[in-house]
Amino acid sequence: MLLQMIEDWMMLCVCDYAAQVRGKGFSVADRDKFLKRGISIAPTSLMITAFGEIIKSPWGPRGEILMRPDPKTETHVPAFHEEMTEERFVLADLTEMDGAPWAGCPRTWLANGLKALAEEAGLQVLGAFEHEFHLTGLEARRGDSYLLDAMRLPGPFAGAVLKTLRQNEIDPELFHPEFGADQYEVSCKATHGVTIADDGVRLREIVRAVARAFGRRAVFTPLLAPDKVGNGTHIHFSLQDLEGKPQSYDPKAPHGISQVAGQFLAGVLRHMPALCALTAPSAISYLRMRPNRWSATYNNLGLLDREAGVRVCTAIDRDGVTPAESFNFEYRASDGTANPYLTLGAIVWAGLQGIQEKLPLPEPTDSDPAEFSKEEQARRNLVHLPQSLEEALAALKADEVALGWMGPVLAEAYLVHKESELAVLDGKHMDEQCRYYFESY
Repeated sequence: MLLQMIEDWMMLCVCDYAAQVRGKGFSVADRDKFLKRGISIAPTSLMITAFGEIIKSPWGPRGEILMRPDPKTETHVPAFHEEMTEERFVLADLTEMDGAPWAGCPRTWLANGLKALAEEAGLQVLGAFEHEFHLTGLEARRGDSYLLDAMRLPGPFAGAVLKTLRQNEIDPELFHPEFGADQYEVSCKATHGVTIADDGVRLREIVRAVARAFGRRAVFTPLLAPDKVGNGTHIHFSLQDLEGKPQSYDPKAPHGISQVAGQFLAGVLRHMPALCALTAPSAISYLRMRPNRWSATYNNLGLLDREAGVRVCTAIDRDGVTPAESFNFEYRASDGTANPYLTLGAIVWAGLQGIQEKLPLPEPTDSDPAEFSKEEQARRNLVHLPQSLEEALAALKADEVALGWMGPVLAEAYLVHKESELAVLDGKHMDEQCRYYFESY
C-alpha cells in the first residue's frame, strides 16, 4: 500500500572531482522535459570534497553551468523487494548555459582526448574498468580468499548485480571473491570511447544500489584500515584503428607490442608520476601503493607483473580468439577514489603525447625495479611513483605538458579541490583518515 502512495523519481548527475556522483532529482513524470533541456548547477558544486565540505573554490558563489544529459547513460535499478522503490539516474556533460563546452568538465576532457587520438593518430581505445570493493555485513571467516563459499555469503547479491548490469546494457565479464575478507571484484566487457568511463561510473552506482537493497554497503575505498587488503580500480585497454582492427599486437615486435602501442605506453609511463594525482587521488591511496601489496610502485612496464605501473597481459590464441584481439595492457596505479573520466583521460592524453613524440618502447621488466641499481633505473627511465598525495600533486604541478592537456580551468579547479581534501585531513591519524574514506566511498 505504501508504494502506491510514492511518486517515482530520478536524478540527473555528474561524476565530480572526488568521483562522487552528485546531481539534482525530479519526478519521472518530468523525465522528457529535463532530458531535453538539462538542469543548471553552480560550478562550485564540483568543489565539494569527498567528505562533504567546500574549503576553497575558484568560483565561490558565482557562475552557472548546465548539466546536459546523455540519454544513452540512463540507468534503472529495479525494486528487488516490496520495501524498495525503483531507482533511475542519467549522467551528463557540463556545459556553459548556451550549450558550449565547459572547460572544467571531466567527461568533456576525456571526449576531447579521444577525439584528438582519433584525428591525429587514427586510433580509438578499447577498454574496461575492473573494480574491487568490500561488502559490509557479512559473516566472513579465515580463508575466504577467492573461495566458492564466499560467493554464497551475500545471498542473491551477485546475481542481482549481474542481472541489473545486463538490463542496463553493461555486459558483465567477471564477478568473484577477492583476496581480502568481504572483498569482491566486478568487471564488464571492454567497450569504446567515453562509454568506457560511463560504464565505470554506472557499474559502481549499480553495485552500491543493489547492496543497499539487501541491507549492505558496497565500499570502494582504497583501504578499510592501514593494515587491511586494499581495493584497486584497474583499467584494461588496447588500441584499435577507427574501423575496429586491433593495433596493439605485432607478433614480430619485442614482446608482441606494436610500434604505436609502444609509443602510447611510453607516454603513459613518462608522465605516470603526474598522472597519479588523477588516478590515485586520495591521501590513503599511497598506503596501498607500496611494495608487496600487489599495487604499482614504479612507472615500469611489467611482463605479467601485478605490481607494475602498467602490466602487459597475456595474449590468448584459442577458441576463435586471436592474440591481436586479446592482447591488452593494465594500468594499475588507480583506485575507487578516482573519477573514471579523469583516469581514462589521463591515460589517453599521455598516450597520445607518446605517439606525437614517437617515444621508444620502454624496456619491460620481469623483476622488482627496486632491486635494480640506481644506474640501471636511470638507464631504463624508471622512477619511484609518488608516496603521498602531496607528492603526486607536486608532480602534476611540475609537469607542464600534463597541465597543458588539462587546461587552466580544469587544472586549477582540480588542484584546489585536492588541496582542500588534504586540509580536511590535516592532523588526523591514518586510522581516522581511513575511516573518513570508508564513510565516503
